[in-house]
Amino acid sequence: MLLVVGLGNPGRQYSANRHNVGFMVVDELAAVCRADGFRSKFNGEYTKGESGGEDLVLLKPQTFMNESGRSVQAAVAFFKPPTLRVLVIHDELDLPYGTIRLKVGGGHAGHNGLRSIMSCIGTGDFGRLRFGIGRPPPGFRGEVADFVLSNFDSNERMTLPDLLKKSCDSVPEVAARGVSAAMNVHNARPKPEKDFETSRRPGW
Repeated sequence: MLLVVGLGNPGRQYSANRHNVGFMVVDELAAVCRADGFRSKFNGEYTKGESGGEDLVLLKPQTFMNESGRSVQAAVAFFKPPTLRVLVIHDELDLPYGTIRLKVGGGHAGHNGLRSIMSCIGTGDFGRLRFGIGRPPPGFRGEVADFVLSNFDSNERMTLPDLLKKSCDSVPEVAARGVSAAMNVHNARPKPEKDFETSRRPGW
């Protein structure tokens, strides 16, 4: 079993925020794996599905971001997955928009959802799917918190559906083989194509 946790804030006013991309990915994943409707439990909403021949539990904490750990702790206590069978999906300021990376362990880098989870379950050695939202652009009026709690802009919204699908595509590999193995596949950067004129020259 793989416990997949999408981070976000409950409430319609937050639903399109950058900070809620974890919820968006889990909703997309629930549709892809034809999961049942979400039910209220574990201080959150959860459902079950299947991917890559493995059972999935999909969880969206409803405690607000800075207390996400209470929901994750309750789900972990109930389902008892090993730490490496927990995958947390969250927004990542330190990755450019459109960059999606898998990771195992690490700190919270100021992300209050990760901070809360680490505090409540006593470790940071769980899997993460980091969805890059980038830093506030030049001229942005407000603090970083204002940026993450703002909606994706019109250009970002055009590519967002494809990126949500790309995020979901990595989950079957994580479910079947683990985060570390999936990192080797899904974190790989495409090799740049060789320039034709350069590649034909001897000695290059």
